[in-house]
Amino acid sequence: MSDSRNMLVTSALPYANGPIHLGHLVEYIQTDIWVRFQKSQGHTCYYVCADDAHGTPIMLRAEQEGISPEALIAKVSRAHQEDFAGFTIGFDNYYSTHSKENQHFANTIYTRLRDAGHIQNKTIEQAFDPEKQMFLPDRFILGECPRCGAADQYGDNCEACGATYTPMELKNPKSAVSGATPITKTSEHFFVDLSGLQDMLKDWLNSGAVQESMVRKLNEWFEVGLMPWDISRDAPYFGFEIPDAPGKYFYVWLDAPIGYMASFQHFCDREGLDFDAYWGKDSAYELYHFIGKDIISFHALFWPAMLHGAQFRKPTAVFAHGFLTVDGQKMSKSRGTFITASSYLKHLNPEYLRYYFAAKLGNGVDDIDLSLDDFIQRVNSDLVGKVVNIASRCSGFISKRFQGRLAAQLHDADLYQQFVTSGAEIAAAYEARDYNKAMRDIMALADKANQYIDEHKPWVIAKQEGQEALLHSVCTQGVNLFRVLMGYLQPVLPQTAQQAEVFLQAPFAWQAEALLDTVISPYKPLMTRIDRKLVDAMLDTSKAEFEAQQAQNKTTAQAPASESSSNTIDYDTFAQVDLRIARIVEANVVEGADKLLQLTLDIGEEKTRNVFAGIKAAYPDPSVLQGRLTVMVANLAPRKMKFGISEGMVLAAGPGGSDLYILSPDEGATPGMRAK
Repeated sequence: MSDSRNMLVTSALPYANGPIHLGHLVEYIQTDIWVRFQKSQGHTCYYVCADDAHGTPIMLRAEQEGISPEALIAKVSRAHQEDFAGFTIGFDNYYSTHSKENQHFANTIYTRLRDAGHIQNKTIEQAFDPEKQMFLPDRFILGECPRCGAADQYGDNCEACGATYTPMELKNPKSAVSGATPITKTSEHFFVDLSGLQDMLKDWLNSGAVQESMVRKLNEWFEVGLMPWDISRDAPYFGFEIPDAPGKYFYVWLDAPIGYMASFQHFCDREGLDFDAYWGKDSAYELYHFIGKDIISFHALFWPAMLHGAQFRKPTAVFAHGFLTVDGQKMSKSRGTFITASSYLKHLNPEYLRYYFAAKLGNGVDDIDLSLDDFIQRVNSDLVGKVVNIASRCSGFISKRFQGRLAAQLHDADLYQQFVTSGAEIAAAYEARDYNKAMRDIMALADKANQYIDEHKPWVIAKQEGQEALLHSVCTQGVNLFRVLMGYLQPVLPQTAQQAEVFLQAPFAWQAEALLDTVISPYKPLMTRIDRKLVDAMLDTSKAEFEAQQAQNKTTAQAPASESSSNTIDYDTFAQVDLRIARIVEANVVEGADKLLQLTLDIGEEKTRNVFAGIKAAYPDPSVLQGRLTVMVANLAPRKMKFGISEGMVLAAGPGGSDLYILSPDEGATPGMRAK
C-alpha cells in the first residue's frame, strides 16, 4: 500500500430543476467507485457535491408552481439525495449553491479578481423595457436594420445583410418581451479578463491535468485568444448580487463551481477540518473534479482561471467522461429508456447498474451504451454465476460439516497468493479509472476460483470416507478466494460487500491475510439473477410516466395536419425564408414543458440563438444533440413563450413524437452557411 494521501473529490453539481436519471448516474457512480477505492487504500479522501440552485430556469419553474425558488430547490434537493442514497453514492457532504458559504466564496473570488485587475467594469448604454422594468439583452430587441431596412432583426446583427450595430441604432425597435418601445438607460457589465491568465492556463492544461483529447478541444479557445468572460446578469435573476452592484447578479456558471468550495467549507465546519489545507494557494493536497465532457470549458478554462486569479489552488486534475445511450440509441421516453433513478430503484438492485457501468467505463471520454440484454447477461453471468456462486458452492459444507468453522490452513496457498498478488494490478486500474480493465481482471480471477472448485469437486469429496480434512481445506480455500474477490469489488458493490462481511464475520482488506480457523455465518444469497420481467417492468414504468406527461399536454391547441398541408405558397414567399446551417452548442430539457428542448445554436455570428423546439419525445436525452449540425429558419420573428424567447426554428422530419429526426447536414458544412 502506498503512502497515505489527502484528497478532495467532486462531481459536477446536478441542476436543481429536475430528477436524476441514468445518464447522470454514470458520473456519480464513476466518482463514487474511485473515492471508495481510495479509501480502501487507506487514503484520506473526501467526496463533496451540491445542488446547482441558481438561474432563470429555476426562477421560472418556481413561479409556475406557485412557490418560492427556495422551496423549489429544497424539494428537488430532497429528491436528489434520496436517489443518490438509493445508489449508495457516498458523499461526505451534499449541499446547495444557495448558501451563505457559497455567497462568501463567490464574493471573495470576485473581489480578489477585481483587486488583482482581472475584472473589467464598463458602463454602457442598454435598452430598457419601460413596461417590464427590465434591461433587455440584445436578443430581446427587434427592429429594422439601420443599413438595409430588413424588418425583425435582432439588436446586434442583421441576418439579411450581415451588418453589425448597437441596439440603439435599430430603427423602430421594440421589446420582444412586452412589445413596448425600449428606452435607453446606462448599465454596468462585469467581465473576467482571461487574457492575462492565458499562459498560465496553457501550462496547466499541458501538465497532464486534463485528458489529452480534451486538451486538443480546449486549444481551439486559444487560437483567437481568450475573450473576456461575462459574469454578470441583470435583475430579475435568482442568485447572488454582485458586491457593491445592486441589481447585478453573478452568472450561475460563476457560483456553480464555487459550490465545491462551499460544500467543503460546510463539511469542514462540521468536522473540524482545515479548509485552507485543501484550497490554499500552496496546498500539497490533491483536488479532483469528475465532469461530463460537455462542460469541460467551464472546468478547465474559466474555473482554474478564477482560482488562480483569486489566489486559490488549481485542480490536480479534471476527469471528463462521455454520455450514455440505451440499446445503442439516445434515451427515449416513448420507448421507456429515459429511465430515472427512482424508476430503476422500484424494480432492480442498484448494484447491478453500478457493476455494469464499471464494466463499461474506461478513463477516456467515449460514450457508453447500456445494452439491456447485455446488462442482464453480464450481471447474471459475472456477479451471480461467477462471484457469489463461489461462496454458495463452498459455505454450505462449512456450516453443515464443520459447525461454521474454517480450516486452519488453505488447500492451495500458492493459488491464494496469486489472487492477493493480482491486487496490485487491479489497484492500478482503479487508480487510472480503467474500471473495465479492473472488472475483466477480477472476473478472470473468478473464473480461476470456479475452475478450482470444479476440479476438486467438494460435493464428491463430501461423499468419500476419510476425506473430511480435504473437504474442509478445499471449501476454506473457496471461501477465501471469494473473500479476496469481494474485497476487490467492494468499491463497486458496497452493499453486497457489507452483506459478505456479515457472512464472513470479518472485514475486508485489500491484501488481507487468509481467513483461517474462524467461524463464518450460514450463507444467505447475496444476489439473485435478473429476470427479464423486471427490466420490462422498469421500461413500462418509464413509459407510463411519459404517457402521463403526454396526457397533461392534450389540452394544447394544435392545428390539424391536413389544414397546414393544404396551404401553398409561391416561390417569392418561400424565398424570404432564410435557412441557415447551425451547430447545436447546447441542448437542455425545459422543466415544466412536456415537448420542448431548449437549444443554443451557433450560426456563425458573435452571439448564439436560443430556440425552443418541440422534439423532446424524440431526443429525451438532449446531450446527444450537442455538437451536431442542423438547419434552422433564421429570420423567423422571435416568439415570446412561457419559458423564454424563441429566436428561430430548427427543421425536423417524421410522423412526430419519438419518430422525429432533426435535419442534419453532412460534416463540412459550417455554421452560418445558407441552406439552398
